[in-house]
Amino acid sequence: MFDTLQTRNLLARLGPMILLMVSSIALAEPREIDWLELMPAEDLALLESMPEIEHEGDGPALLPDEIMTGRVVPEMGNVEGRIPGFVVPLKVTNDMRTLEFFLVPYYGACIHVPPPPPNQIIHVKYEEGFTLRALYDPVWIEGELVIERTENDLGTSSYSLVATSVKPYSD
Repeated sequence: MFDTLQTRNLLARLGPMILLMVSSIALAEPREIDWLELMPAEDLALLESMPEIEHEGDGPALLPDEIMTGRVVPEMGNVEGRIPGFVVPLKVTNDMRTLEFFLVPYYGACIHVPPPPPNQIIHVKYEEGFTLRALYDPVWIEGELVIERTENDLGTSSYSLVATSVKPYSD
């Protein structure tokens, strides 16, 4: 059994180490998610071997059906992290705060056709909302990525995320 003096000495030596460990965990950046991690290997192979997209007539150019299936990477479900991207607003308040949106990997996706494959679109809800200055301004989104399909006139997503943070993108 430790006596009081031994306990104090032990705490005096271990205290700073414990504080340092807890501080480093609290200050650690969330895992950075790469868009390509959201594509199964077979979709990535299709994308890499895909011929140039052809525009036919007045309608939108279409991606091959095989790449639009929305297949997911099961290991990416319930992953806490952050991912950069561009906002396609879905629900905006009267004071222009964006509450719900699609996050996409490149500017103009879902607005210019064709939309990205569903596994390259994340449906995001952000209860607090944020003001989007311009559609071409990228953002960082933090939260837990979930495998969940969402269909909308602008596109279909294979993943969703309830954002805990939305910040302007910076390296």
